[in-house]
Amino acid sequence: MKKVTMLTYLDQQMTQKITEYDVALDWNTKNHSIEVVFRLFAENTEHEQIDDRQGTISEEEIIEFEDGVLFYHPEKTSVDEEEYLAVIPYEGKKGINQSVLDGFVDYLNEVLTEGQSDLLDFLTDENQEVFELKWSQEAFETAIKKYQQADGDTYIAYPSY
Repeated sequence: MKKVTMLTYLDQQMTQKITEYDVALDWNTKNHSIEVVFRLFAENTEHEQIDDRQGTISEEEIIEFEDGVLFYHPEKTSVDEEEYLAVIPYEGKKGINQSVLDGFVDYLNEVLTEGQSDLLDFLTDENQEVFELKWSQEAFETAIKKYQQADGDTYIAYPSY
């Protein structure tokens, strides 16, 4: 049996618990990081002009919003925190506490559910000028606490290449 790693565990948990949204994992071995990438889609029936952070204007019928969360090694990963919704450190080869991963998957599902609703509101409410996902460190920590007693001190290792 293959050893469970952060990559396999996240993939399994997201497949089971995040069924309504497009999520993917991107393992960057050189940067010692795992990025969880997710996309939200919404129909732009009015063909509203929407510009993104880079100033690209779109009137497409389907609007796609992409963002990500990065799991990183504090001593080895080069990261620009502004590029991600959140960044979460792990402890080298030891990996990360299982309760952090469990809480992450639950909380990410909430963020995506709220984000999908906010994206639809953004497209229909002309007074709403900006759309962005909201990440609360406090809510994330609350989600982790829900699992700490059950998961105990179980660590999920960083994958080896």
